[in-house]
Amino acid sequence: MSHLALLTPFAIAFPSDKLVNLVVQSGIVAKVVLGILVFFSLLSWAIILKKFVVFKHARIRSSQFLRLFRRSQKLSEISAGCEPLRGAPLTEVFLSGYQELQSQMALMSNNPGTGQTTVRMPVLKSIESVRRALLRGSSAELSKLEKKLNWLATTGTVTPFIGLFGTVWGIIDAFEGLGSAGSASLKAVAPGISEALITTAAGLFAAIPAVIFYNHFLHQLKDFAASMDDFSLEFLNLTERNFF
Repeated sequence: MSHLALLTPFAIAFPSDKLVNLVVQSGIVAKVVLGILVFFSLLSWAIILKKFVVFKHARIRSSQFLRLFRRSQKLSEISAGCEPLRGAPLTEVFLSGYQELQSQMALMSNNPGTGQTTVRMPVLKSIESVRRALLRGSSAELSKLEKKLNWLATTGTVTPFIGLFGTVWGIIDAFEGLGSAGSASLKAVAPGISEALITTAAGLFAAIPAVIFYNHFLHQLKDFAASMDDFSLEFLNLTERNFF
C-alpha cells in the first residue's frame, strides 16, 4: 500500500508535508497498522453511505405502500398495486401475511351429494398463523436492514486498540533508539513519540464515525421495527373484520 493511501484519512487534519514525513519515518509495524486502519475506515464509510441509501429508499417506499394500503378496499387490490414497491419493509411484511391468507382461504368446495362445485364465502382457518407469518416477515426485513452493521460495531470497538498497539510499539522503538543514542533530552525522544502517536489518531479517526453512525442506524432500525409492528396490527384488524 502506498504512502499516499495511508495518508488519505488524515490529510484534512494535518499539514501534508508533516504527515508524509511522519509516515515515511515510521517503522514497518506502524505502517502495517496504518494500512489496517485505513482498510477498516474505508470499508466502514462504504457501508455508511450504502446504508443511507438503503434506509432512505425503505422509508420512501414504505410510506408509499402505507398510503396504498389505507386507500384500497380489498387485499387483492393492494397485492396487485404493491408490485412496484417490492423490497420495502412494509410491502414484504404485507406479502408475508397475504400469502398466508391465500394459503388458508377455501373459496370452492365440492358437494359430495350432487358432485357439483358450489361457491362459498372465504374461510380463514387460523388468525394465529397469519400473525406468525407477519412476525416472520418483520424479522426477515429487520435482518436485511441490519446486514453489515456489525462491521461498524467491530470497527468502533477494535480500531482504537489497533491504533494503541501501533503507538505502544512505536514508543518502544523510540526508547530503544534513545537508549542506543545515550541521550535523555526531550528533543531526542519527541520525534519518535510523535511518529508513534499517529496510529492512535488513525484508530480514533476510524472508530468515531463508525460508532456515531452505528448508533444512528440502530435508532432507525427501532423505528422500522415499530412501524412494522403497527402495520401488522393494522393488517390483523383488517383480516378479522373481513373473515370473522
